[in-house]
Amino acid sequence: MTLLRFVLGVLVPPVGVFLTYGVGTTLLINILLTILGWIPGSIHAVWAIAKHEERMAQI
Repeated sequence: MTLLRFVLGVLVPPVGVFLTYGVGTTLLINILLTILGWIPGSIHAVWAIAKHEERMAQI
């Protein structure tokens, strides 16, 4: 599932973030960044998914 989220985070950034965080501020930020450009949205999505996985590994 993690690999799928990373792939979607690169290809369709809001979908990857939605699968990780659901509807919230992180998704809204990602949608705005994706509207500004695909690359900023993808970078944010990969970063957000990686941070979420990092937090889950610490628990």
